[in-house]
Amino acid sequence: MMVKIARIDEKQNNNSAWAEVQNRLKKEYGDAIFKSWIRHLDFIGIKGSEATFSAPTRFIREWIINNYNAKIRKFWYEADSTVKSINIVIRQKNTSPKIARSNTTAIISKLTTAENAEEKDALGSPLDRRFTFENFIIGPSNELAFAAAKSIAENNDMLPGNNPLFLHSGVGLGKTHLMHAIAWHIRQSNPSRRVVYLSAEKFMYQFVRSLRNKDIMSFKEHFRCVDVLMIDDIQFICGKQSTQEEFFHTINALLDDKKQIVISGDRSPADLDGMDE
Repeated sequence: MMVKIARIDEKQNNNSAWAEVQNRLKKEYGDAIFKSWIRHLDFIGIKGSEATFSAPTRFIREWIINNYNAKIRKFWYEADSTVKSINIVIRQKNTSPKIARSNTTAIISKLTTAENAEEKDALGSPLDRRFTFENFIIGPSNELAFAAAKSIAENNDMLPGNNPLFLHSGVGLGKTHLMHAIAWHIRQSNPSRRVVYLSAEKFMYQFVRSLRNKDIMSFKEHFRCVDVLMIDDIQFICGKQSTQEEFFHTINALLDDKKQIVISGDRSPADLDGMDE
């Protein structure tokens, strides 16, 4: 008599367990938290009673450990009781050395370098050197925005789900601070990346001026060869049809090239009256 033997692949079984854990985490925390944090974890494998994952940056690793590690461990144990601990390592990649925060002299030097880079960028707006991540006050109302901004600043590659990043709040609640902090951090840690920060009002002014001077191609080339484009107070181009069209052409071109975009406004995208859908 022939007996058909079905072999259960251990790796496949572990991947199924991780998929089940992910579904439970998504239900527990919601799509926004899941996409911003947990989806960046890559499952590596299980050794003994420990499941190991990798995270793209130290910041994301520490945030997950501090905020979601206990739930991941609990859900995995309920899916597979042999797993009793979770280990998260940082994925290896070539990155520029991080600045030691305690080294004030180095920070000032890096800020000066960033300011010099900014001076070369005639179409951008100046950055306020007070607006750094270190000076941002984190609270329950802004911790997700802070974390998303920090993850963008610390990654050289575009993060899925974080592009474009749209920050919105009332006046004086920190959205411009976070945008400046992203720009400072990138310019300090990776000066070769080209970061352009400006207000939507200035974007509109530069666009109108290029039309008047019949130099629209220079305008397009300037904004479409950046690595990170940051537009503040997007509500100022509501109702400005020609500016909106150029803005969206620029956004689409950058997204096609996998460049990072950060936008801020004083209200949510759905509430931007006069903005093309």
